Amino acid sequence: MRDIPGAWRRTAAGAGLLSPSGEVAPTIFAEMSAAAVRTGAINLGQGFPDEDGPAEVLEAAREAIASGANQYPPGRGIPDLLQAISEHQRRFYGLEVDPEREVIVTAGATEALAATLLALIGSADDEVVVFEPYYDSYAAAVALAGARLRTVPLRLPGFQPDLDALADAVTDRTRIILVNDPHNPTGAVFSAEVQSEIVRLANAHDAIIVTDEVYEHLVFDGEHRPIASLPGAADRTLTISSAGKTFSATGWKIGWMHGPADLITAVLTVKQYLTYVNGSPFQPAVAVGLRLPQSFFTDAAEVMRDKHALLARGLGAAGFSVIAPQGGYFTVADATALGGADTADFCRRLPDRAGVVAIPLSAFVSRTHADDYAGLVRFAACKRTDVLEEAMRRLAAAF
Repeated sequence: MRDIPGAWRRTAAGAGLLSPSGEVAPTIFAEMSAAAVRTGAINLGQGFPDEDGPAEVLEAAREAIASGANQYPPGRGIPDLLQAISEHQRRFYGLEVDPEREVIVTAGATEALAATLLALIGSADDEVVVFEPYYDSYAAAVALAGARLRTVPLRLPGFQPDLDALADAVTDRTRIILVNDPHNPTGAVFSAEVQSEIVRLANAHDAIIVTDEVYEHLVFDGEHRPIASLPGAADRTLTISSAGKTFSATGWKIGWMHGPADLITAVLTVKQYLTYVNGSPFQPAVAVGLRLPQSFFTDAAEVMRDKHALLARGLGAAGFSVIAPQGGYFTVADATALGGADTADFCRRLPDRAGVVAIPLSAFVSRTHADDYAGLVRFAACKRTDVLEEAMRRLAAAF
């Protein structure tokens, strides 16, 4: 068998894809989910709901399958979903998006991000600025695209970046500023001041802004504001979202991206050699979801807010210090008082000790800043209320 090229091994190792022995390195999510199965623990680690989404969306998928929508859809996505995405952006944010030229459907937000980096990174000197902690696929995708990762730490309280540190990180070498807002894993929502500074720096250094907005409808105080809606942003911003979080359909892997037509075309050129297309019967169902009445989106945010409040009460009773999220699926808590200063070790022992699985925040940070997040653990709130209540009982009994 031909040897795997050394350059690929070095890139994969740098991205955390290979273990020191050269084997595929499992993600912390796979490791902890396996621990949940092994021990029977409640999995508050991986961010997937345990309830189905709205009935009309599920029924639309069944109808699409029954009516024969089971072959390749158009490369950009089915026209009705492209139109629904355009309508959604106008309805919620006042953004005018051409459904025929400025939108594509992807295999979830993760593919949209990977295709973007592969399409727009021009050389090994290009840099991608991300906010740390960051969703784990970001570093891997940046490494596989051959770029350099520059990180800007998010600081407590509130997990907001220092604007001077952000300005230092963005230079003329910056090709992309990658923004996750609402933010995973911290649950932060970036302030208007931070958003404006991102746009200012992108214009000053001719960088592209790529936004991951999959939790856009799960903001608990006020409303989500896409960076693309800010003055001076639309012409250099690619906006990514997906159906998985909003409609509790993470397994469908229907995401999308919109932005300037030339950038969208560049991303589509790469995307067609990744998945080509995906999810034919799910695309019309997601179009139905995006057109649901306002009450659905309001209720979804309220339900998630209530689950976070339940989680906060239970974690506090067990001895954790809770950092209230502003949006998304996750609550971050400090386990230092419970002997959790080494959160990786703490989380690996937690399933056997308490019958609950969580994720250490250290899984989302570089070695450089690991000490800044010592003791912090991420818990998923996107579970049934009775499941969260049982998890909190277990933690209270254990600690």
